[in-house]
Amino acid sequence: MASFDTLSAAQIAAGVVAGDFSAVDVARASLDAIDAREGEVQAFLEVSADLALAAAEKTDAARAAGEKLGPLAGVPVAFKDNMHLVGTRTTCASKMLENYESTFTATCVQRMLDAGATPMGKANMDEFAFGSSTESSAFHRTNNPWDTERVPGGSSGGSAAAVAAGEVTLSLGSDTGGSIRQPASLCGVVGMKPTYGAVSRYGVVAFGSSLDQVGPFGRRVEDVALAMNALVGAGRDPYDSTSQDCPVNFLEHLEDAIEGRRVGIVPALMEAAGLTDEVKSAIDAAADALRDQGAEVVEVDLPNIASAIASYYVIAPCEAFSNLARFDGVRYGYQEAGCANLADQTSLSRAHGFGEEAKRRQMLGAYLLSSGTYDKYYYPAQQVRTLITRDYMRAYEKCDVILMPASPRTAFKFGEMSDPTQMYASDMFTISNNIAGNGGISVPLGLGAATGLPVSAQLQGPAFKDRSLLTFARAIERGFDAAGTVAPAFAGKGGEL
Repeated sequence: MASFDTLSAAQIAAGVVAGDFSAVDVARASLDAIDAREGEVQAFLEVSADLALAAAEKTDAARAAGEKLGPLAGVPVAFKDNMHLVGTRTTCASKMLENYESTFTATCVQRMLDAGATPMGKANMDEFAFGSSTESSAFHRTNNPWDTERVPGGSSGGSAAAVAAGEVTLSLGSDTGGSIRQPASLCGVVGMKPTYGAVSRYGVVAFGSSLDQVGPFGRRVEDVALAMNALVGAGRDPYDSTSQDCPVNFLEHLEDAIEGRRVGIVPALMEAAGLTDEVKSAIDAAADALRDQGAEVVEVDLPNIASAIASYYVIAPCEAFSNLARFDGVRYGYQEAGCANLADQTSLSRAHGFGEEAKRRQMLGAYLLSSGTYDKYYYPAQQVRTLITRDYMRAYEKCDVILMPASPRTAFKFGEMSDPTQMYASDMFTISNNIAGNGGISVPLGLGAATGLPVSAQLQGPAFKDRSLLTFARAIERGFDAAGTVAPAFAGKGGEL
């Protein structure tokens, strides 16, 4: 018998369709792996065993009845805990929503289920997606499977760690400023942030509404492409006004040659303060791998990218302040007991329901939107956003994709970044992509020469050219022996199939 974590999503689905094994067998193998590995990883906030087995039984019954199965038939999937799923709690890793039970299912979750995926549970995250290490979760930290004394990244750290530890085959996260690509890099898995609007945000608790985007994690580029087909295949979501039609088969050109196509490098980014030598060397190796396959590497310029972090940390807190105003201790969520009036109940519920980082960002957003301050900071930040977007448009006139790091360094130890501004810099290579709304993907390159921890390359592409991103990501994957890798300490530990 083999461990199920050696199989790709495509292999699992094909095996279930062919009857080589049942969806229930796969679900039980995933549950066994979670049981064996979760004590050390702590990727989940809730394991939905009953939902998983019920969904798997439904898949097996459909196969027995001769019905056509979905492209993710029997594939175990975890969902970040800011995505609603009926039958689970949706807590956003916050005391504010500790006991909140989902009353509906998010479109992105439903589309994965419609494709045949098996819902294994809810993954840990930074509280309300505020963070880059999953340390701000109100309930427990998540450990990086490659070194459990180090962070998995964030805010989608639980989603990345669950895949890296081989507990599930796929997971979904959300990316507001790098919250898929950065943890994917630190955990050595593939993580994709699609173009803004490609995937519906309906049913995903909002952080920054003009920045948030849902995307998949997997151990192989092919698996991420398969998940993208499920997420966008049903077309535009009428419940999300920002949702767009993306009539694309993401598997169709995955193995295409890249000969004659152009890859952009931004020289200034490769000399950025904080970028470690081992990450820089890995990006150089990724560029060489693309050259070896016939791509032309050209220099491009993003002159305003140095202002991306400053712009983001004006826009994002303002949107967070607006989105989190609904948590007032009246309608749902944490409610302070023993209050004599509404004002006390609201202020104390928010003071005790939110963690430190959530309060910090909301206070900053309130200040930035206040009279006299809005014109000084918020409006210029939006102007910078326009300039950055235009920079990308000019760059893509010279290249098909841009290659850069996903994270300036490998996974850091818990507590190592106690200064919030230092933590914010963890997303220095990812934030600009959310500001512009373009697609991006993090691809593993193996282990760094200095730390022996996962390093990754990030590819960014023009809006709604996500299929091209996956083609280049697969080309990088072909050049490195990192695809499908589970962290060695957890590979094969429970979960036999």
